[in-house]
Amino acid sequence: MKVSFNGNLLPSDEATLNLNNRGYNYGDSLFETMRVINSKIMFWETHYFRLMSSMRILRMSIPMDFSPEFLEEKIIELVKANDLESSAVRVKINIHREAGGYYTPERNSIGYFISVKPLDGAFFTISDDPYEVELYKDHYVLSGMLSTIKSNNKLVNILAGIYAKENGFDNCFLINQNKSVLEMTNGNVFIIKGEEIKTPPLSDGCLNGIIRKQLIEILNKSEDFTLKEETVSPFELQKADEIFFTNAIQGIQPITKYRKKSYTNTVARNLVGKLNAKARLVDI
Repeated sequence: MKVSFNGNLLPSDEATLNLNNRGYNYGDSLFETMRVINSKIMFWETHYFRLMSSMRILRMSIPMDFSPEFLEEKIIELVKANDLESSAVRVKINIHREAGGYYTPERNSIGYFISVKPLDGAFFTISDDPYEVELYKDHYVLSGMLSTIKSNNKLVNILAGIYAKENGFDNCFLINQNKSVLEMTNGNVFIIKGEEIKTPPLSDGCLNGIIRKQLIEILNKSEDFTLKEETVSPFELQKADEIFFTNAIQGIQPITKYRKKSYTNTVARNLVGKLNAKARLVDI
């Protein structure tokens, strides 16, 4: 496979990082993951503006040529270089502050690389496979602006994923320092009870997710449900009718069991069709 390293196409085994790379040494980096279907980037505008906002939050210098058109061109160029222009592809952009300094950087200029990986299908789908989760309580995600961006500082997510794997679960709920439910290890949480759908607010520290944003827009136009961005208590989980989480690669993933409670996936199935339509996948 080829990658794009600072805009240059290279075989992946030749695209090596310097040992002084700040992303490696200090986690001074961020990333953006997206789906590309038949050379079309899903929700590209939303991805791009989240990326730019995250770079500003981290006080990184945004290159003058980092326009939406420039980055889109580099992404599609890489997709075609790997003969994936007619496929479903997972694309990841990694951005790091350039080497120099210790905790305090010497400069704010950046380097980047883009990588691709084939996906199984173009459409977001709902799986009927069991998906059991647990609440992870060993460490907290601190609420605040830094928790809402996709930085490379994801130790809580990593440890929660290890905990789930070691204990036979598919995933874990993460909580913040106030012990409120925040998200899953890899996506935003939505909880359905009757005609009400709740998702934690960004102020609680959850990721500013791309699919979260799309579903909020869809649900705000719905006459069937009332959407609330409110703090979610762990006690609400076992009272819910349905729970699912979202991310840019899977779309919507229903949770089938948490402790002694089992859940349906009716709302998730309804919403995945609307999400595909919003992504214009029905036209591809």
